[in-house]
Amino acid sequence: MSAPTGAGCPQDPDRSDLPPFDGEHFDALYRGDADPWRVRGDWYERRKRALALAALPRERYGRVLEIGCSNGVMTVELARRAGRLTALDASAVAVDLARREVAAAGLGGADVDVRRGTVPDDLPSGPGAVVDLVVLSEVGYFLRPDALDELVARLPALLAPGGELLAVHWRRDPETLPVPGDEVHRRLRRLEDDGAEHLVAHVEEPFLLDVWRRPGDDG
Repeated sequence: MSAPTGAGCPQDPDRSDLPPFDGEHFDALYRGDADPWRVRGDWYERRKRALALAALPRERYGRVLEIGCSNGVMTVELARRAGRLTALDASAVAVDLARREVAAAGLGGADVDVRRGTVPDDLPSGPGAVVDLVVLSEVGYFLRPDALDELVARLPALLAPGGELLAVHWRRDPETLPVPGDEVHRRLRRLEDDGAEHLVAHVEEPFLLDVWRRPGDDG
């Protein structure tokens, strides 16, 4: 099974009643609870993370960009498979938590850069910014529709030939989010218009998991 696709977007619903999912919002969230989604212990979170990591076609990647690193639990797992990992999060508190998580994991000399940044404004740019894997896990639905569209438009330039995108998003409670999880993946399928190959489609009632590969050398 796979998420529905199609050209163009339906009219974006009015989400003006939702809070701004910005850095301040998430700073307050993480100050109150360093693991607000129970990513360490909750079975759903642990199983979903294991499925996401298992869905990655390659054992190791040269350069990886993680968008929305939260408290760094997934960051550590990605760092173990990356030559160089850049992890972004809009929350300065989350960035501090993620840096501590990476340091505590004892990754030795692993090249991991955890920094504060929002997307699409703070996406790396230029020839040195090209990566072999982008991870977009449980963050796309917090973006405004126009910001998500810009991110999708910039992904082909971020990915090296043969580079891959892993996307994972919760499907429930769509009315509480600027863009429902299903709609995030529907917009990501625009990558296929640029020739991206849809490698993995995993659908469950609570979440979607997809992997796309940009045309070119598969590494």
